[in-house]
Amino acid sequence: MVVKMSAEAVGNTSQELQGEEESRRNQVLRLLSFRNISALYIFVFLFVLFAFWVPDTFLVFTTWKAMIDSQAITAMVAVALVIPVSAGAFDLAIGTEVGLGGILVAWLLSSQGLPIPVAIVLTILAGALIGLGSGLLITKARITTFIATLGVSSILAAMISWVSGGQQILNLGRNFQELAIGTIGPFTYPVYILLIIAAFVWYVLECTQVGRYVYSTGGNPDAARLAGVNTNAVIIGSLMACGAISAAGGILLSASLGTGDPTSGPAYLLPAFSAVFLGSTQFRSGRFNVWGTVVAVIVLATGVKGLQLAGAPVWIPELFNGAALLLAVGLANYERSGARLKVFREKFFGRMRAGRAPA
Repeated sequence: MVVKMSAEAVGNTSQELQGEEESRRNQVLRLLSFRNISALYIFVFLFVLFAFWVPDTFLVFTTWKAMIDSQAITAMVAVALVIPVSAGAFDLAIGTEVGLGGILVAWLLSSQGLPIPVAIVLTILAGALIGLGSGLLITKARITTFIATLGVSSILAAMISWVSGGQQILNLGRNFQELAIGTIGPFTYPVYILLIIAAFVWYVLECTQVGRYVYSTGGNPDAARLAGVNTNAVIIGSLMACGAISAAGGILLSASLGTGDPTSGPAYLLPAFSAVFLGSTQFRSGRFNVWGTVVAVIVLATGVKGLQLAGAPVWIPELFNGAALLLAVGLANYERSGARLKVFREKFFGRMRAGRAPA
């Protein structure tokens, strides 16, 4: 009897070990699957393609250094956009928020003669106030996010023209430019600022109660409201955070250009949305996330840079980013529909196995 029980125990233990090993193997395969990290596989493909196509320019360290430095602001704006879209608010004003941040800090420095720290703080606060205004339009006036932020974008464009007079604002000073051209090691300050902001936003969204409120509001606002989440406050707060970070991106943009350019901000709208939606298909199975977005920025920039080095026309970046946005939205929708189908199958077959009729 003892021997028989011992044999059964050994058999059960062996089955449990095999089950755990199979589970770990399935988890590794899922993590390495194309569906989970497709951007990394696309990056490898693009790297190999351009390494053979234009090796003399593409495989040079200075090319990659310049690309990473130039994409730091784009990635910062995209990370800012992750916050409101995770809460279900699509901020179409983000490009003009960047533009207003760049013009406002330039105006405060050049025309008003304010110290650099004061000008930076006031500009970031202005970005947060813009987000507050957008949030109030959405939550209190009950205007849809697309219409509200599109209207705000038009108002900000008018403000940019008014403040700048339609001209570049010059004489920002060498110390201010140092914010964007100063280096630590091989990269400029904006790269490290991006990493700090991305790490902070990732921590808040993934590791805090606030982040859970944001994702629950974006996933199902009615259910979140019934669970006690103040969804209006979440939407307003997410848009304020987005506005503040976007304004910071505008500050770095003016510092890198050495001028306040009234036309530069709107160009960040399409790349930011492309990166956010492509990033949502990475790592988190259809959920908007920070590191997927940063990786997406690098992948998109690699494709554009490679084509430019190969002698592609100047309109290629717009075409590439537009096609990437359409593809990314399609993949994101596919991920979400696949997740819903998986939940349905589990519930359906679970009820069938239990001998109950499907609900």
